[in-house]
Amino acid sequence: MRSGLVALVGRPNVGKSTLVNRLVGEKVSITSIRPQTTRSVIRGVVNAGDGSWQMVLLDTPGLHKPKAELGTRLNRLVYGSLAEADVICFVIDATQPVGPGDRLIASRVAEANAEVVLAVNKVDRAAHNQVIPQLVKASDWDFAAYVPISALKGDGTDALAAELSSRLPEGPALFPPDMSSDQSEQTLIAEIIREKFLAHLRDELPHSLHVRLTAMEDEGNVVRISADLLVERDSQKGIVIGKGGEMLGEAGSEARAELEAMLATRLHLDLRVKVEPDWQRRPDMLDRLGFE
Repeated sequence: MRSGLVALVGRPNVGKSTLVNRLVGEKVSITSIRPQTTRSVIRGVVNAGDGSWQMVLLDTPGLHKPKAELGTRLNRLVYGSLAEADVICFVIDATQPVGPGDRLIASRVAEANAEVVLAVNKVDRAAHNQVIPQLVKASDWDFAAYVPISALKGDGTDALAAELSSRLPEGPALFPPDMSSDQSEQTLIAEIIREKFLAHLRDELPHSLHVRLTAMEDEGNVVRISADLLVERDSQKGIVIGKGGEMLGEAGSEARAELEAMLATRLHLDLRVKVEPDWQRRPDMLDRLGFE
């Protein structure tokens, strides 16, 4: 059989996490309209129906110009993924012109020791006269293949999977066939909570929010989960809580509903907002939060 690592790279908000979830067939990575939602390398496992191949997708943070130590560390994660990948899937947005960020990533992936497949995503939202110029411009990069897709709708994703899997090296499966991700349940829970708040927050605040699970107890008929919502300033704490606790209650209810469906049990969710001044810029705090 063929097996290996496929790194998905691209600018923030091009739809990498949506694509990973589509290919895996279940939610392993949170999604948001906010750039820089993904903050770690998430591995999603895709198996061929006939057992002929296994792809381990590396969902990476969007490459960007960092404004804090956290951003620098996230970019390092991306470059590390490029170094270990057997195949690279470079994702661009069909609704946006090819820009300096895309060209920088193109130069980086061209230097990697792996074949590159370009996925032009969001074709369901782009006019025909947007997609063709994107493909023409991208053809200058001389990659192995070019595939227009809609990660949201699923259009073209089977063709993309075929292009990626055909370039995997011969080798045994890296994960058991019934495993969809190496991400722990606790990590996914914390990320789902963060996802629900990202949908309600604006401006720079989404980048300042981190969710830290502090307790998870199964009491038989209910699972009790406690989590801290970390922000950087007192003013942000008030925004996350909302007037009369409205935002905390609304986003918390959305998180609880999804987690109850995922865990197939009743859930008690205790969320507390705490201020950790400038946590994105403090190496010691980033170490403690697991951003190595």
